[in-house]
Amino acid sequence: MQLSEAIQFIQCDVLQHAPVSQWADLGCGSGLFSTALSHYLPVGSTIYAIDHKPGTRIAGHGIKIYDLDFVTDPLPFGQIDGILMANSLHYVMDKGAFLQKLKRHSATLLVIEYDIERPVPTWVPFPVSYRSLPALFPDKKIEKLSERPSAYGQGNMYAALIY
Repeated sequence: MQLSEAIQFIQCDVLQHAPVSQWADLGCGSGLFSTALSHYLPVGSTIYAIDHKPGTRIAGHGIKIYDLDFVTDPLPFGQIDGILMANSLHYVMDKGAFLQKLKRHSATLLVIEYDIERPVPTWVPFPVSYRSLPALFPDKKIEKLSERPSAYGQGNMYAALIY
């Protein structure tokens, strides 16, 4: 996915009208979606880009890179405005416990996932289909933002805002 596509994929009112704010990108990888997120957030905002192997240079303003395991390590921030998880929630085996941990940090979650239900070993070990979101977030609003075919031919990818 190119940066322009990532920017468009996460487009939503929450980001387009965001004030100076703090977000985290958990499982940031190369930083594609951290950079896309920085496109929307005004100067003065902070994005905590966290991965066990983060990109060493992630373009965009206000991005702070942390070499951490977002599942097991303590997160380097307190209460923030939102959390982005782009193709990373499917690596979390115990989603219930993990989501309880995230509640202490933010009520807003932006998820990008493959819309599949069967695991694909090493690639998507614990899938998070769009249909499974209401069970994971029973007291939250869920808004599908985008959908596109997966580059790997395994169904679609989706972006959803959970708040």
